[in-house]
Amino acid sequence: MEKVLVGCFLLILGQLTLLLPAEARERPRLRSASRGRNARTHPQTALLESSCENKRADLVFIIDSSRSVNTHDYAKVKEFIVDILQFLDIGPDVTRVGLLQYGSTVKNEFSLKTFKRKSEVERAVKRMRHLSTGTMTGLAIQYALNIAFSEAEGARPLRENVPRVIMIVTDGRPQDSVAEVAAKARDTGILIFAIGVGQVDFNTLKAIGSEPHEDHVFLVANFSQMESLTSVFQNKLCMVHMCSALEHNCAHFCINTPGSYVCKCKQGYILNSDQTTCRIQDLCAAEDHGCEQLCVNVLGSFVCQCYSGYSLAEDGKGCVAVDYCASEDHRCEHECVNADGSYFCRCLKGFSLNPDKKTCTKIDYCASPNHGCQHECVNTEDSYSCRCLRGFTLNPDKKTCRRINYCALKKPGCEHECVNTEEGYYCRCHRGYTLDPNGKTCSRVDHCAEQDHGCEQLCLNTEESFICQCSEGFLINADLKTCSRADYCLLSDHGCEYSCINTDRSFACQCPEGHVLRSDGKTCARKDVCQAVDHGCEHACVNSGESYICKCLEGFWLDEDGKRCRRKDVCKSTHHGCEHICVNRGNSYICKCSEGFVLAEDGRRCHRCSEGPVDLVFVIDGSKSLGEDNFEIVKQFVTGIINSLVISPKAARVGLLQYSTQVRTEFTLRSFSSAKDMKKAVAHMKYMGKGSMTGLALKHMFERSFTQVEGARPPASRVPRVAIVFTDGRAQDDVSEWASKAKANGITVYAVGVGKAIEEELQEIASEPTNKHLFYAEDFSTMGEISEKLKKGVCEALEDSDRSQDSPAGELPKRVHQPTESEPVTINIQDLLSCSNFAVQHRYLFEEDSLSRSTQKLFHSTKSSGSSLEEKSDQCKCENLIMFQNLANEEVRKLTQRLEEMTQRMEALENRLRYR
Repeated sequence: MEKVLVGCFLLILGQLTLLLPAEARERPRLRSASRGRNARTHPQTALLESSCENKRADLVFIIDSSRSVNTHDYAKVKEFIVDILQFLDIGPDVTRVGLLQYGSTVKNEFSLKTFKRKSEVERAVKRMRHLSTGTMTGLAIQYALNIAFSEAEGARPLRENVPRVIMIVTDGRPQDSVAEVAAKARDTGILIFAIGVGQVDFNTLKAIGSEPHEDHVFLVANFSQMESLTSVFQNKLCMVHMCSALEHNCAHFCINTPGSYVCKCKQGYILNSDQTTCRIQDLCAAEDHGCEQLCVNVLGSFVCQCYSGYSLAEDGKGCVAVDYCASEDHRCEHECVNADGSYFCRCLKGFSLNPDKKTCTKIDYCASPNHGCQHECVNTEDSYSCRCLRGFTLNPDKKTCRRINYCALKKPGCEHECVNTEEGYYCRCHRGYTLDPNGKTCSRVDHCAEQDHGCEQLCLNTEESFICQCSEGFLINADLKTCSRADYCLLSDHGCEYSCINTDRSFACQCPEGHVLRSDGKTCARKDVCQAVDHGCEHACVNSGESYICKCLEGFWLDEDGKRCRRKDVCKSTHHGCEHICVNRGNSYICKCSEGFVLAEDGRRCHRCSEGPVDLVFVIDGSKSLGEDNFEIVKQFVTGIINSLVISPKAARVGLLQYSTQVRTEFTLRSFSSAKDMKKAVAHMKYMGKGSMTGLALKHMFERSFTQVEGARPPASRVPRVAIVFTDGRAQDDVSEWASKAKANGITVYAVGVGKAIEEELQEIASEPTNKHLFYAEDFSTMGEISEKLKKGVCEALEDSDRSQDSPAGELPKRVHQPTESEPVTINIQDLLSCSNFAVQHRYLFEEDSLSRSTQKLFHSTKSSGSSLEEKSDQCKCENLIMFQNLANEEVRKLTQRLEEMTQRMEALENRLRYR
């Protein structure tokens, strides 16, 4: 009872306020900085202050920040907002304030939940920056309706009857539609004040503002005159909102009016005579519907219907008589054929009628186990045909397939190697060579000439790069660039039996006349054949009775002349098992695959990139601008991508999101393990048909779709993560933040735009480079072309991912010499440095503080007290030097491995670009 009395009192008080003279109501209120809450004031001012004090409201300012608003006028708008704030009681339990400014896009400066004190709101208003872009007024109102007045952004629930108010300021014509979205906002109970400045179309302001327009729509000549409206809004905002003060009993919506309220109904309903309840509008009685037989009301409209035995004509109003097939529920799946007094069902060619005499089944000729197709069997209308996979051709028997050897077929004349691809071939050069512009011949790469090598004395080309060397009598320094002269006899415990002589690059032990050095390079023996003649052996000469034979170091073959040595080709000398290509790598090899294929887990076999593992999530636009017919085309587009992949838990996992004003997970990465079930789910997907919150969809994709809970494989598995985002129009929220986060966290994002899609938004969504990850079509007729390009792009991404993980197919056993019982297990590094051979030039590999573990195990000091020169084994003999060289080569291989992988990737990319 007390609540009713208070409500009546407030109602009477509001009507008295309206009866006051206009100049009294609109006179600006003067505030004194020294006046406290309990100071004496004019009775009318006290009434306004008391009604604003403790007043509960959710107020959102929408500010035009287009380029037509100059800097001075923009400052006036901020002053006007600060003046309005002065008479509001701002706090979480009273008036909450939010602010949006808009141009071509909407920027949320702060929401209803952001600030709890008036001073914080004032500071935020003063810090605002001018956007200086277009005028998308409708987009701003839509953002306020969908987001700003949501409970998540701080708006109080509708059941609490807290007034929701929009105050919008604009100076020009909007570049989008405002009437429909403003009407939706008003129908939800939001009170809209529209303020126009300058040359604004007054009809546009009335389409935005609430009724009555004289209380909610205002027009001033310039921004300086806005301050004259401060007292007007003080009166209107501080007025009691009867919808929250009284039990209004409105069936649908309660709309506040000055000092009172009115009830309104949802679209398709009209208000009853009691002015509170609503009923469905009878349009059949109210309009000249034109229906020939029957008119039936539906919500917000009507439809024409016909009597039994008749069907509705194409104009939707007239009726025509029906035949048996049309008049009865025949349920024939394909064709209904009229017969005497009845009908029967018939199937199309290639189908057979089921026992129910209604439905049809496709005749599956391929289901027979006797079709004999090696790769694929394809049903035709009345039979079947065999088809081969890509890169294969059908044999004359029309059943079996053979791989197309383009290199043998076209004989391109490659100087080094010809490499087959799925659709052709390309020429490739051996390591250390580069392909000439003619695409066939090869030239050796001169790294010393191409780079500023910085070598002090000599530069030596290697297969992949270069190394610095020193002239005779010098040693390379630790910087691997400069050289220093060295006395090798003095530097090391040379162990020469007779005398030590410095050479250009090392030292040599010397024997007296008539003697020669033994193979250990230290002790002396009488002359042998190898020392007595110019044997010409390239690597090593070994005495054999009264003659000699030449031998080669490990990893080399002796040439036919019996003197020179050539490197072994591991790929040719062993059964490597590589399905496509074997590539030599030092004393081992790795397997590689042709373009369009990736290496299997065994490191030898190859499979198509479409069979590779990938976590793929579709983000599909289901907004109303798309239309149901085009939505079916998008579903076919998704099915086409799924058909190009091998769907299984170990291969491709696919998830799908549909978004409109909300985001709906159609299925996750763990939902399906077969393409058949997945395509069935796509076919049954229901069209949402509302707004377009693309940014919200990207947020959902990033935060949830690629989690292990929803089926994504862990990052440690290095399975590529790919998102395909489809949109046909402008997003109603920001897309850049969540697109950037997704890409920064390793998700490759493809953006597909059709029709009115915005190029700037697509560029923000797509991964770099955008020319490979952004696809656009003017209409849906070219979706097939985009599908093919997208399949190829995903395939190339999987190939690049595979190349970045190259690893040897299987290391061959190291043929390093193993010590015998008479030889020491370890070798002293100083002993090796005293050997006159190639290894001395690379001693820097073992002088760094961070020696490799394998080198530390093999090379450490073996000196102990009491050991003598005679007790040491021969450290300079050929086998130990070979061991040293093998280890040195291994260290060099490790240092250059990354450079080699990067070079191979660059070559593949260059070849791919060359043949596009």
